[in-house]
Amino acid sequence: MTEPSPLLIVEDVYAGYIKDLNILQGINFRLYPGELVTVIGPNGAGKSTLAKTIFGLLPPNQGSIRFQDTEIAGLRPDQIVQHGLCYVPQIANVFPTLTVEENLEMGAFTRNVPLQPLKQRIFEAFPVLADRRKQKAGTLSGGERQQLAMGRALMLEPKLLILDEPSAALSPILVSEVFERIRQINVMGMSIMLVEQNARRALAMSDRGYVLDAGRDRFEGRGPDLLNDPKVGELYLGAGQLH
Repeated sequence: MTEPSPLLIVEDVYAGYIKDLNILQGINFRLYPGELVTVIGPNGAGKSTLAKTIFGLLPPNQGSIRFQDTEIAGLRPDQIVQHGLCYVPQIANVFPTLTVEENLEMGAFTRNVPLQPLKQRIFEAFPVLADRRKQKAGTLSGGERQQLAMGRALMLEPKLLILDEPSAALSPILVSEVFERIRQINVMGMSIMLVEQNARRALAMSDRGYVLDAGRDRFEGRGPDLLNDPKVGELYLGAGQLH
């Protein structure tokens, strides 16, 4: 049985926000169709920088990024979206003055397809959005806004969804709700790259994970294996276990 081809391959990528000062120091990463892959690591390790570089918000200074065997390194985000990749940032990820339904419609404004079936699928996956469809996005809770941001990205029916710290600044109850929705989206067949500080929760539901440190991929493996690896816990916390 032949192994499936990776959906995304990042090879030897260097990138940073200031010229000649790279935060990513030769990152290697891959994700296969249908996988949920989590990226964890200490603050400043380069997790969000990696997500932004893949999505074209930050051009790599060196290396290759291939999505479905097409080189996308150096492309603009709007070009990358056309290839089937969507990115949900940690903050400023909804239009607060628009309703929930209008936000979803904005997510698909580039598509010439009927929107009602798409919206209905999102409402079925995120019942709270159906209940709030006429409500202004700015009045939603933090967890509801994250679900709306994910739903809006899914209106494009991407092949890969990149989520950047979706549980940041949420209460424990809302964190559980957001993680459950991420798991459900993945079970439905969506490939997901999850950048996350909540390492234990994220790795526990991931197919695989990567641990970044100082801009390099230090560990890679199955989510539960990384969760129970004392070396990973020591690197991540300077202690014996992840949290």
